[in-house]
Amino acid sequence: MAKKVAVIMGSDSDLPVVKGALEELKKLDIPYEVHVMSAHRTPALAANFAAKAKANGFGVILSAAGKAAHLGGVLAAHTTLPVVGIPIKSSTLDGLDALLATVQMPKGIPVATVAIDGAANAAILAAQMLALSDPELDAKLVQMKKDMEKGVMEKDAKVSAEYSNC
Repeated sequence: MAKKVAVIMGSDSDLPVVKGALEELKKLDIPYEVHVMSAHRTPALAANFAAKAKANGFGVILSAAGKAAHLGGVLAAHTTLPVVGIPIKSSTLDGLDALLATVQMPKGIPVATVAIDGAANAAILAAQMLALSDPELDAKLVQMKKDMEKGVMEKDAKVSAEYSNC
């Protein structure tokens, strides 16, 4: 059975951003579960989930949180699975508070961190981690990169043909 990805968000208000990750996981046929858990309101629940995640078939945990954004660190403290933090723009600091809270982890508790509201990249990073031991998933990622290259080349040809003057 393929490893699953856990997608944990600190609040259901994070869902509009998190949907970007879910779309990428679906495109790559990666099984996932989505949950709402708070580092501050349900810390025992989050810790328990992370502690059992590997035994429950997960290979990577995505953690989306805004404001203080301690969720990724709480999850990472209770597992050896990779945790990818998704800082959410949800406060007057435009997500900078969430970015710093997610990326500034103490030694021994790493949380890989993507851009503010970068849920799609978090899912792709999770896929790349899982693809280290899944050749079929690796092939899908290789094709995705080829498709991106083709798309850029098509845009270049269109723009060049329309706007070049030589």
